[in-house]
Amino acid sequence: MTSAQTPTPAPHVAAIINPRSGGGRTGRAWRLIATALERELGPVRAHFTASHSTSRFLPAADLTRQALKDGAQLVIAVGGDGTIDEVVNGFFENGAPINPEAHLAILNTGTGGDFRKTFDVTEDIEENARRIGAGTTRVIDLGRLTFVNEDGGEATRYFNNIASFGLSGEVVRAVNGARISKLFGGSFAFLWATLSTAFRYKTKPVRLVTDAGFNEVLNIGTCAVANGKFFGGGMKIAPDAEPDDGLFDIIVMRDTTFGDMLSGAGALREGTHVTHEKVIHLRARTLTATPTGSEPVLLDVDGEAPGRLPAHFEILPAAITLRC
Repeated sequence: MTSAQTPTPAPHVAAIINPRSGGGRTGRAWRLIATALERELGPVRAHFTASHSTSRFLPAADLTRQALKDGAQLVIAVGGDGTIDEVVNGFFENGAPINPEAHLAILNTGTGGDFRKTFDVTEDIEENARRIGAGTTRVIDLGRLTFVNEDGGEATRYFNNIASFGLSGEVVRAVNGARISKLFGGSFAFLWATLSTAFRYKTKPVRLVTDAGFNEVLNIGTCAVANGKFFGGGMKIAPDAEPDDGLFDIIVMRDTTFGDMLSGAGALREGTHVTHEKVIHLRARTLTATPTGSEPVLLDVDGEAPGRLPAHFEILPAAITLRC
């Protein structure tokens, strides 16, 4: 008698959907999104997140892991930048990719829409579906971050766009807790949160150490560890970043004041702030950031707020294949 053979999972397309993203717009638009995707790709298996994420629990990541184990060869993240980040985390288990041949695609319907801007992807659902269906791919880097999570323990997660700390960590908490400002769109929500938070924010001393030899304590306004170019609802924080060059672009805004934020808002949108005397631009494969004061320094990871410093950032070259 022969033992039963475990059936091989059938290759398929999976969509991981956060129906609450964009203030619920994603859930309301899902039928339209599904129609556009299936027109280009054929049948799509839909998986909806049932709860909000925490620093220890990423529901979209769990759904992605299971979809990949069930044979998904293309996983489409449908939601905001935080949903995309969660789906990216789901491509890995115990520090290794579940299926290195599987592709990631993004259909951004959330508040910020920052990651898509690096690849000139618009908000139009029909156009995005056509781009995904065309099958054009780009192998990109990811970041891996080890940090202190909200309950004080050590945690590790991956990020595809930008991880940052300082003012940005406090801003993202304000944005994620907002209700009324989100109704006016992602750019307004981030601008309102940035200005209202910057008014009371004080820079914090942090030691920055990179593998390229940089080692200094700086009074941090915001430090962005960038794989992509945009964060904060369209601010071009790292204009020279390329998501496939094997390096982070690290943008350090030091000794910044509320007046600097007011006068520099336009420069941040255009990406010209990098020439300012209070901005330092580094390139490195790793960064270790350790606060030297008593105040906590909060993290923003692809639009989510998982914890605080100290933290270690590491680039993972050619880590995932993106359909874009």
